[in-house]
Amino acid sequence: MAEQIELVQVDAFTDRPFRGNPAVVCVLPEGGSEPADSWMQDLAREMNLSETAFLRRRRDGDWHLRWFTPEAEVELCGHATLASAHVLWQDGHAAKGELIRFHTLSGVLTARRLPAEAGDAPRVELDFPAQPPAAQAPAAGLLEGLAVDATWTGFNGHDWLVEVGSEAEVRSAEPHIATLAEIPARGVILTARADTDRGRREGYDFVSRFFAPAVGVDEDPVTGSAHCCLGPYWQSELGRDRLVGFQASRRGGRVHVALSDGRILLSGPAVTVMRARWVA
Repeated sequence: MAEQIELVQVDAFTDRPFRGNPAVVCVLPEGGSEPADSWMQDLAREMNLSETAFLRRRRDGDWHLRWFTPEAEVELCGHATLASAHVLWQDGHAAKGELIRFHTLSGVLTARRLPAEAGDAPRVELDFPAQPPAAQAPAAGLLEGLAVDATWTGFNGHDWLVEVGSEAEVRSAEPHIATLAEIPARGVILTARADTDRGRREGYDFVSRFFAPAVGVDEDPVTGSAHCCLGPYWQSELGRDRLVGFQASRRGGRVHVALSDGRILLSGPAVTVMRARWVA
């Protein structure tokens, strides 16, 4: 790669630096050949964040989008997609009111800007596929790895979902990462209903944490794609199509969720925190 390429670090699902989930967005130069997969993987490993996103404009004006963890390319990522849309609008690659279409390993995904509501930062809304879990007995090592007692377990073909009895159990869990890394899945979602008083006061309906050591991410701070599983599950449990999830990692962040016809709309704000340039 001879070109100088700007790398933009964005904190997604937050309106404050050092919260939410950081991702690096790399908008590749137009024209020329696609960089080698090995270069993209090496750059993602160098960035050492849960996701680095690579964008290239298509001839029809849409965008190719790929996501890499430090260890592997993944099929779906919410926070790096939100960060990508934020950068495209912010840096003038797309008009502020323009709907952005991403071509990905999970099909065509879209992003649009939502108008700011009173007292809130503007949000980016992503149109993603819903990925509901089916009830299933836990995989070997799953509950031992999480070190919890489950009230429900299920799998959606990508991630395990484990519900426990209280928000406090989610927040205080101390999983055995090496054990979870042996489970044949992208990741493991730990979740519970929001504590009634705290959830009402802070404005969320359920809590979660997400662990994906099999793809190089011990604990992801705020995981949009996990809410493709969490949204349908809590819709069926709580009986509502619009929900707010709080991911209770150390950084923390809220994901707004709306479900309709097998699709899920995920939304949250984003903030740019850093710029760098690839010069090698």
